[in-house]
Amino acid sequence: MATLRDAQKQLTRRLLLEKGLELFESKGYVATTIDDIAAGAGTTRTTFYLHFTSKAQLMSALIVEVDAILTSADDPPLSTVVESGSRDMVRTWLDRKIDQWAVIRPYVMAAHQAAPTEPEIAESMEKWFEDTVAAMNEGLDRAGRFEPENRRIRCLLAFGQFEHLSLRWFRMGWKTVDRETALETLTDSWCFLLT
Repeated sequence: MATLRDAQKQLTRRLLLEKGLELFESKGYVATTIDDIAAGAGTTRTTFYLHFTSKAQLMSALIVEVDAILTSADDPPLSTVVESGSRDMVRTWLDRKIDQWAVIRPYVMAAHQAAPTEPEIAESMEKWFEDTVAAMNEGLDRAGRFEPENRRIRCLLAFGQFEHLSLRWFRMGWKTVDRETALETLTDSWCFLLT
């Protein structure tokens, strides 16, 4: 049974994560200090270090959170979508991901700002990309589509397109392209590459 002290620790950790994300979005990752995060959470630098060893470790915890946000909506999982070869399933999966962009934007932007100076964040971002490509490749393997030596590059190209479009949207929104047009075109491209 959780004690009041345990509940207070969890609340403090949650506040540090929330304030860190908020400050990364408003000030930028590099400009935000540990003192800024601690003060925003109504605590001290010492308390921050009881929960995280560094700003990068807090960012890593945020990456775990955003990964959970993204994968919780994956029903069916991406490997099954790719294995199916169904245009409708591909479109539905992509549509669901695009719907999540507004929620995940601050996490992803902060992670991209942190990556050049924080090797562990850059590694986490690369692992995230590679895990997604591996799931897609698993679907192609199970379906037996395309030559085995061509499957990975098809997955890299498909997910690379998606990642590029998402990063562009995070910076500019739908100013330069219509959402529905983007979804349909990306679906067509994924179907060409994966089905």
